[in-house]
Amino acid sequence: MSLLRLFTSKQILRPNYIQSIRSFSAAPALFHGNGKISRGEGPYTVHFITPEGEKIDVKATEGDTMLDLAQRYDIDLECACEGSLACSTCHVICEPEYFDKMEEPSDEENDMLDLAFGLTETSRLGCQIEMCKDLDGITVRIPSATRNLRVDGSKPTHH
Repeated sequence: MSLLRLFTSKQILRPNYIQSIRSFSAAPALFHGNGKISRGEGPYTVHFITPEGEKIDVKATEGDTMLDLAQRYDIDLECACEGSLACSTCHVICEPEYFDKMEEPSDEENDMLDLAFGLTETSRLGCQIEMCKDLDGITVRIPSATRNLRVDGSKPTHH
């Protein structure tokens, strides 16, 4: 039996399987954050406090996450899972007045936060905090350590 006949035979493959075979797609890749935004652009301000106590002020746009901003401005906020909510390495500590303005963390985020080093009452994952008008002026502190270090020691980069 020829190969073509084998693949088109109703005895071997069901007709709906043949219809589900797709050709190669050249769709653009999807990346985290807004790649069209440059440093210094945006109507909102976020204040990062590094583990060493340095204050870094950055500009943000609607929908940027703390992780997006850290990557855009080369702030040392680890993210082993690249924002997929599968680790606690982008853990940040928020000011109480801004923490109360945020949506409640999801169950998945709470599960990951349980693994975070130095967990506080106002801890959140940076990949889950999205900027909006209510959070303009927020200060987030980056803890001094993390429990989930990247194995190779590499740092994530903004896509």
